[in-house]
Amino acid sequence: MAWAARAVAAVLAVVSPVLVVAAMVTFAWLPKEWRLPETATPLTAAGVIFPAVGAFLIAHRPRLKLAWLMCAGGLGGAVHDFCQAMMLASAARGDLALAGFLRFPAQVGWAVSGLALEMLLPLYSPDGRLPSPRWRAVVLLGVVSIGAETARQFMRPDPPLVGYPLPAVIHNPLQVPALAPYYSTLGILTWTAILATLPLAALSMLLRFRRADPVGRRQIGWPLMAFAGYIVFMLVSVVSLELEWLSILWATLIPIAMVFSVMRYRLYGIDTIISRAFVAAGLLGVVAGVYFGVAALSSLLVSGLGQIAGLAAALVTGAFFQPLRRILQRAIDRLLYGPVGDPRVLAERLVQELRRGDPAQALASVIGVLREGLAVQGVTVEVTGGEPGQQVSLVSTASGQVGDSPREVPLVWHGERVGRLLVGPPAPRRFPAAHDERVLATLVPYAADVAHALRMAADLQRSRERILTTREEERRRLRRDLHDGLGQTLSGMAMTINMARLTLKSSPETADGLLRELRSGMDAVTGDIRQLVHGLRPPVLDDLGLAAAVRALAGPAAPEGPATEVSVEGDLTDLPAAVEVAVYRIAQEALTNVRRHARATRVRVELRREPEALRLLIADDGVGLSPERRAGVGLTSMRERTAELGGLCLVSGGPGEGTTVEVTLPVPTAAAPPVPQHRTAPAGRRYEPATDPH
Repeated sequence: MAWAARAVAAVLAVVSPVLVVAAMVTFAWLPKEWRLPETATPLTAAGVIFPAVGAFLIAHRPRLKLAWLMCAGGLGGAVHDFCQAMMLASAARGDLALAGFLRFPAQVGWAVSGLALEMLLPLYSPDGRLPSPRWRAVVLLGVVSIGAETARQFMRPDPPLVGYPLPAVIHNPLQVPALAPYYSTLGILTWTAILATLPLAALSMLLRFRRADPVGRRQIGWPLMAFAGYIVFMLVSVVSLELEWLSILWATLIPIAMVFSVMRYRLYGIDTIISRAFVAAGLLGVVAGVYFGVAALSSLLVSGLGQIAGLAAALVTGAFFQPLRRILQRAIDRLLYGPVGDPRVLAERLVQELRRGDPAQALASVIGVLREGLAVQGVTVEVTGGEPGQQVSLVSTASGQVGDSPREVPLVWHGERVGRLLVGPPAPRRFPAAHDERVLATLVPYAADVAHALRMAADLQRSRERILTTREEERRRLRRDLHDGLGQTLSGMAMTINMARLTLKSSPETADGLLRELRSGMDAVTGDIRQLVHGLRPPVLDDLGLAAAVRALAGPAAPEGPATEVSVEGDLTDLPAAVEVAVYRIAQEALTNVRRHARATRVRVELRREPEALRLLIADDGVGLSPERRAGVGLTSMRERTAELGGLCLVSGGPGEGTTVEVTLPVPTAAAPPVPQHRTAPAGRRYEPATDPH
């Protein structure tokens, strides 16, 4: 039946404003003597706005009680205005009997509107339930007081014509003449009960506000502010009818506040509104007082110089304006947010904390300041690392509990995601922080910097561990190769020499065979030593140099392989040994990947020496990289070799666009001089180390 509810609400949203417009037109066409002093009342505003807002809420939540109260109350206000206008129009035409009967639906409309909007709506806001069963007494008081006043109006005795505001008395067909001596006293009693019910209804919202969680407080804050203003201005209009327009204006704000409250829509600015209103009112009051005070004092002291007095007042007021604004803003921020209302203060405090500790302590400081500044139950920072697509959590630091569904804020450092910030639910306090976004915008960059520092520290530690592990593994390999291979071979050669010595005199032929075996063993030893040396450093680098070694890797294009073009710029002769090995191995791995997987026709290899860096570029026109790709051993090896030297390795290329590997390695401008190489001289000659004559 949701569609039927929406249809009824839509009809009410149209009918009520039509009735109000018809009433206003009728009031305008009445003869002057039959017009009332005030034709527009809060009921008029209620008849126009409340049904429309109620229909909007029903369209989203058809069973919402508050929306139906709005529709009923607005319709009651529209019926009151329309029937009252028709009553006066009938009386102006001389049909006083019809006018007397039209009083009853007008009174019923007033009763329905007052009970629904001014009493029940605040009592049941914002969730459609009373704060507690004890508040049923207030509901009963409202129903009884409104019902008693309605019954009093139904039984009203006809008043005398003297003092009657209209040209003729509108007869009441249900009058009780015996009630005349007590009519005014009963009115005082009923209106006292009505005016007592209204503040109690607003008090129920205030109690809800104090007991609610942060989200509930923000929901209740909007209608509480609107109802409080309406009650204040309604009581003021009772004293002075000239100010009734203020209560009409505030009556139009109540349904808007209810929309914000019930739908939880755009609720994040109420504390900002309160803050600005508080600051503006304080500035207006204090500045006006200072201005008029200084002007009066100047006029007394400098009599006859009104322009000078005005100028002095303006200067003093201007001097007080900015400091006063800061004081008022600090006061309201402390009232709403506690002692940490200004994100800049949080940032300054955080900077001081960061200067006093290492990255791990700095991360704890960031979490503490964020939790306090956001006033949440918990904050967690997770620092991630690893290869793209294989991110793992490196460090996770928490303060408090973030709950099952925390808010996730990415930590991005120079375009690279280094972790995430998990923000828990708000903690209880006067207002949830509307400045949460400002706090996050101010402090999240600091958290990203600390996360990046932790990530770099973790990467450095892993690099150290990897270097240590690699060194020990290399030592184990060398020991195994020397012991199991070269050591055993040399032991066998020593035994062969001993056997040859023993048989040299008795059996020269046997000794000659043993010596031939010894010669073969020496060749095997030479091969083993060569393999060990090649494992330590590619010999092609010493034989040809880096540029020629890379050209040798490219080699001539095979019939079925891609054509490879190698270009070299700059001097590559004085590069550090580690840089040469890294570039050679990366180029070797990249070209291997191209030949195995790229299905390319052309490959371009560029080596360029820059003042403080060496760049290697390998680009092909092959199939490119798949979006679902995962970094294999080759890509991981290239990145690790680059990271060990503090460089940058970028692998890019979409499907069908080819693949580009770009490596940048830092190279000091003043490289160490090359190590002199000694050569073995022929017999009788000795070569000196090669030296630079300059």
